[in-house]
Amino acid sequence: MSIYSYEQAFGQWDKTSPAMRKAIERWFSMYYDGQDSEIADPCQRIPYTIVNKLVKAVFGEYRATADTPFGQQILKELDTKKRLAMQLALVGGACYLKPCPVGTGFSFTLVPRNRVLIFSRDSSGNPTDIGLVEKSVDSGSYYTLLERRRVDKDGYLTIENRLYRSRDSRQLGTEVPLRNVPAYQNLAERYCYEKPVGSVGLTEMKLPILNCVDGSDDGVAVYAAAEGLIRNIDRNEAQMNGEVSRGESRIIASKDLLDRELGLQDHLFVGLDEDPERVGLTIFSPQLREESYLARKQEYFRNVESLLGLKRGMLSDATQTERTATEIAASTMEFALTVLDFQQMWKVAVEKTIELCRILAELYGFAPKTAEQIRFDFGNGNLYDRDKTWADYMDMVDKGILRPEVALAWRFGLAGEDETAIREKYMPN
Repeated sequence: MSIYSYEQAFGQWDKTSPAMRKAIERWFSMYYDGQDSEIADPCQRIPYTIVNKLVKAVFGEYRATADTPFGQQILKELDTKKRLAMQLALVGGACYLKPCPVGTGFSFTLVPRNRVLIFSRDSSGNPTDIGLVEKSVDSGSYYTLLERRRVDKDGYLTIENRLYRSRDSRQLGTEVPLRNVPAYQNLAERYCYEKPVGSVGLTEMKLPILNCVDGSDDGVAVYAAAEGLIRNIDRNEAQMNGEVSRGESRIIASKDLLDRELGLQDHLFVGLDEDPERVGLTIFSPQLREESYLARKQEYFRNVESLLGLKRGMLSDATQTERTATEIAASTMEFALTVLDFQQMWKVAVEKTIELCRILAELYGFAPKTAEQIRFDFGNGNLYDRDKTWADYMDMVDKGILRPEVALAWRFGLAGEDETAIREKYMPN
């Protein structure tokens, strides 16, 4: 029997509301689809621009260190995924980090929000029953791996895997053995961990933005609130392109000429019912309104920046309008706070992932013997100048009101470490 929907295959209803499902589909379509239409031209690629600039701001000077080889290996793997994970979270409202054991460490697979079905959440909004969708193509057949993860009230995690094959990408088709795809041949159809995991075995990285679609626990795209403005920008672009295209001289031909089927082009020749005594051609050169369209587009850009907490000039032309020093400082401060929110989101996701990997490593028999200490450094932000703070610390050391060990601990992220070790490592005799 052919299966046509994920919910039919899982035998469960996705608790994501219809409004959220449509919104998630729109957000990914807005990010990936650059095709224009008769009424809109998305050539500005505003969603891509917003996401790209934010990711650069978040990780521009990012660095994280760990004390043990176990933590260092995880951070190294996460470092290769951090930008893509942040991009997927900003587009879909959430992204899931899935640890996969490799030797005595872990690699990570990223699961975007449009490949996840949420069947249930706990009282804190954490998913407790989810379905993951993974697609592949082999020898002309479309394969879909459905993975269901359920955690019970005692923290025990059960994983079920099913593989479907179809000749049509629009349907799942029929269920086939996992061994049909080499990459899945070692997967178990059903597996329950012997000890509690306490979660579905994934890290949910969800945007710290209140859901503006249906108020649920689902995360929303970073540009969700600006959807209307972005569509206005696309329409404005299409209108301006049409105006410029029609700005070439138009030839107005009398109706009798067009009736003769001379093969005249519609975009160049326009037929009018004129005085029967007047026949022939009239040249018309319209005045372009490009300046008006550009001014309107800049206003839309500034509205998007204000709505999403972006720095003035990230999308708009910052030199087009005069601004006071207070306005500049306020815009910079708001953007700094926006970036800090996403940096904190990544920091929390990394800490949760390392704790999850420690639990899984204990189940697999290679857990570290000591607790993991992770130090994060996102570099100089807009809220404070790190170099100035260091200079202030050194001034206090010179005046004898601060021990140099404390200043060095702040500088190198060694808070909580033994001061004797700091002196031996960083302070000359």
